[in-house]
Amino acid sequence: MNLAPTPGQTVGPFFSFALVRDGYADLVSPEHPHAITLHGRVFDGAGEPVPDALVELTQGGDQGWGRAPTDDEGRYAFTTLSPAGSFFAITVFARGLLDRLFTRAYLPDAVDEAFLQEVAKDRRKTLVATADERGYAFDIRLQGDDETVFLGFPRH
Repeated sequence: MNLAPTPGQTVGPFFSFALVRDGYADLVSPEHPHAITLHGRVFDGAGEPVPDALVELTQGGDQGWGRAPTDDEGRYAFTTLSPAGSFFAITVFARGLLDRLFTRAYLPDAVDEAFLQEVAKDRRKTLVATADERGYAFDIRLQGDDETVFLGFPRH
């Protein structure tokens, strides 16, 4: 029997007591000798922080998966290792979205990576994290000026 797809529901609001647990954002211990922090903020189309978004980070191999909620200022943070490739795979869930959003956070030295070369030159910066004293900063803009490049995947 073939079932017809049904309309999606909007994503969120999220109930942190059910979706986020202590330690979910730590893919490795903060004391790990090679631990780094990937952190940033999530902004809506008006440039306001999104206080109830959920950001997921996935890394290939055995580096794992993590989940971090945003705080009242839209901030999130992960403790992880540098990616085995040149980027972190990021998924964003937020209120008002009909589906999750997929993007990538490339390390600053990955600017010559083949995928980035396929992105319009003026949009590439939205996919590149910035090195700072904490590790790497990667802000996510859901709409508006400097909207983050999001990836599309055809549905089957």
